[in-house]
Amino acid sequence: MRQADEKANLFVIMKNNPIRTSVIGSYPFPSWLHFAGENLNQFGANDISEIKDDATTCAIQDQVNAGLDVITDGEQTRLDFNLSFYGHLKGIAMEPESPRKFGPPAHDQRGKHEIIGELSDENGLGAVEEFKRLKRLAPPGKTLKMSVPGPFTMSGRLIPNDRYPDRFAITEALLPIISKELEDLVSEGCEEICVDEPSMSCYGYKEDTDRFVDIFNRTVNSVHGKTRLCTHLCFGNFKGHAVGFRSYKPLFPSFMNLNVDEMHLEMANREYSELEIISEVAEKMDVAVGIIDVKSYFIEPVELLESKIRDCLKFVDAEKLVLAPDCGLSQTARWAAKLKLQNMCNAAQIVRESL
Repeated sequence: MRQADEKANLFVIMKNNPIRTSVIGSYPFPSWLHFAGENLNQFGANDISEIKDDATTCAIQDQVNAGLDVITDGEQTRLDFNLSFYGHLKGIAMEPESPRKFGPPAHDQRGKHEIIGELSDENGLGAVEEFKRLKRLAPPGKTLKMSVPGPFTMSGRLIPNDRYPDRFAITEALLPIISKELEDLVSEGCEEICVDEPSMSCYGYKEDTDRFVDIFNRTVNSVHGKTRLCTHLCFGNFKGHAVGFRSYKPLFPSFMNLNVDEMHLEMANREYSELEIISEVAEKMDVAVGIIDVKSYFIEPVELLESKIRDCLKFVDAEKLVLAPDCGLSQTARWAAKLKLQNMCNAAQIVRESL
């Protein structure tokens, strides 16, 4: 009965707020946080706690000022949308430095971590602490969302060995760890969680998509129906560069079986190619359309965004449409992120009022 009530409440949220505005998870660091992060040894424990609070407050305030319906902590205490999670894992040796420091920017500059024992975690992956901070600092009236990387995406930075011979073996070892993190977030009262699996969309063109769906659904099984579940399916972003084959066609129809309430698709950077696919998605779940290009410093005018929203409404009802950036905003300059989000929210409001 409780699950039915919770699902009904999630439906009411969208019904009462058509063309919902949201974000994926990350937000640009304030400039001083970059300096602080590179000089943490000069700060005491209380100083660092204050730094985390202040940075999170900046991210929250920027999102509130933009007019977003759904906000996050901006992932201000993470190095990357998933990189900081490795620091909570036991059984790995963190890669000391980038394997390639010169030449054009690409994902290989990140390198990988060696597995030296059984993969486990001691006290979770840190997302619960982040959510507690967000709850404490956020103003009332906003939906609070957390983003957690899925096990297949997180497995990509770990090197297989005799114990874990391939990426899928590593994924299976990470799956219960991430599931427990989701359970702990729900227990703490988190009402919206994005399980971020961009590696699935990047490599779905050459992998078994049904296997991906099985992995995802087993990851979220224990929290399905207890919170609003989202997933973010983009094609990667490393300093403005995509990683995967940028088409959703290889992922469907398999990905229609993902157990989520909302599926996010990258559209703006892809010139809205395959926009019609949102009609199919909306038959089973809400659809979040990326209408802000996080890889470009072109500030989308309100008029352009209004037009794109109306294009989306040709394929999906307003009650099932969510608007968001294509991806997390951590690699976009803060000044640009502010303007882009403000214009997105203003355009959404104009279209709402015209319905």
